[in-house]
Amino acid sequence: MSIKRTDIPAEEIEKQLAICTEVRQRYEGKKPLALVDTFGCQQNEEDSEKIRGYLAEMGFEMTEDEFKADIIVLNTCAVREHAEMRVFGNLGALTHPKKENPNQIIAVCGCMVQQEHVVDKIKKSFRHVDLVFGPDELWRFPELIYTVMTKRKRVFAPGSGDGCVAEGVPHLRADKVKAWLSIMNGCNNFCTYCIVPYTRFRERSRQPEEIVKEARELVAQGYKEITLLGQNVNSYGRDLDCGITFAQLIRMINSIEGDFVIRFMTSHPKDANSELFTAMRDCEKCEKHLHLPLQSGSDRILKAMNRHYDTEKYLALVDKVRETVPDIVLTTDIIVGFPNETDEDFEGTMSVIEKVRFDAMFTFIYSKRLGTPAAEMSDPFTREEKQVHFDRLLEAQNRISEEKHREYIGKIVRALIDGKDREEGVLSARTSGGRLVRVISDESLIGTFANVKITDCNTWALRGEIV
Repeated sequence: MSIKRTDIPAEEIEKQLAICTEVRQRYEGKKPLALVDTFGCQQNEEDSEKIRGYLAEMGFEMTEDEFKADIIVLNTCAVREHAEMRVFGNLGALTHPKKENPNQIIAVCGCMVQQEHVVDKIKKSFRHVDLVFGPDELWRFPELIYTVMTKRKRVFAPGSGDGCVAEGVPHLRADKVKAWLSIMNGCNNFCTYCIVPYTRFRERSRQPEEIVKEARELVAQGYKEITLLGQNVNSYGRDLDCGITFAQLIRMINSIEGDFVIRFMTSHPKDANSELFTAMRDCEKCEKHLHLPLQSGSDRILKAMNRHYDTEKYLALVDKVRETVPDIVLTTDIIVGFPNETDEDFEGTMSVIEKVRFDAMFTFIYSKRLGTPAAEMSDPFTREEKQVHFDRLLEAQNRISEEKHREYIGKIVRALIDGKDREEGVLSARTSGGRLVRVISDESLIGTFANVKITDCNTWALRGEIV
């Protein structure tokens, strides 16, 4: 695999913006509509904001109706099989709006299209798809769309794998309170179950001054929460000669004037360290939440996963961060049913869960990904056997989460009121540790910080009143 880094010159982005003007002129006298549907992680969400930004420059307004859309973009995820099948199901359904509007342009992008078998399937089985492009080709999305429009031919640009870094691509953010801010892309870790290094390629960091500039702009625009994104934020800057670590980057953003908070994801345990924990403690704007994926509590499985740490090191990290940041909220990821995971291996995971007592977990049954080493491993255990383990894990974590939440009752916490809850007349808020709080209050408070007294809870959320 190529490890080349390609920094896109500013003049190339200017050319793309000029093409946006040409596209806008083609729709003169009409208000064109676009639909961008996103699957997968926060990095994909941030990529979709760039796609919407370009579309807005082209004169498009956004819609959720595929029958009204002149352009439809599906931004895909390859991490789990379920997301991949949903994409193919949605693609099949798009034959109907395309039939009603033959001039409609349908594009597929994201991690899925970095896999050769997916591109082949789209070429052969989804002939109504006009454009396919990979994450590294996003910076020239206007050029690709314009080619489809003017040449009326299918365009396939999955990408070379050079690892592009492009500054100056416009964003259109749907959320007015919380913003994603990508600080790096790609991954060097090659966990045996993960497709990301093959779809997002090797790590490449943005220059710190560009990140701080964007953060400053977000604060000026009124954003109250900025989440720094990277497949492994702890390795930020290692591919640059700037000498800035991730912990130092947090301190730089923390020094920006304004009333806002900083979050980040995701931290790989092999790279988490005291420098990071100390920065979290010292920086008043850095929220006290650490997402630290464990994946398994079995050293044998962790080695098979190529995770580069064992349970002893992981538990030592937990002790260190709790010593440094006593009010830290810890969350994690767990994979159940990795190839050849035995009952004994699973009991190791259960043991770590009980020792650490995570505030919340994101749990998954192992999903085989074609092209990863784990996909070639023998696996004698059935889905039903894995489901038994999964249900036990979920039951234990639900109990721990509710116990943790009950400790909040009667306390007053500072929370960001970030939007409307699904429950009528209720707003959603987040504590410093990222815990969801439901409060009854006026919508005018959305986008502000408030002191909330916690009055009740369940497994998944807290309930409170503003004081």
